[in-house]
Amino acid sequence: MKAYRLLTEEDTSAFCHKVTLALSKGWELHGSPAYAFDAETGKMRCAQAVTKDVDGVDYDPDMKLGQL
Repeated sequence: MKAYRLLTEEDTSAFCHKVTLALSKGWELHGSPAYAFDAETGKMRCAQAVTKDVDGVDYDPDMKLGQL
């Protein structure tokens, strides 16, 4: 199974740490990062898609993707 996640966070070092943690757990970058202004909070937000091939696991909509 190929798992997909979209990591999002305010434009701070927390976003970089979130992506780095995912990479350290075997997730791979998928596409380019996105950067957008959140008018509701008045802050910039970042997003990065990541994917991971997981053997022996069947998809379940209740699964915690971050724990794969």
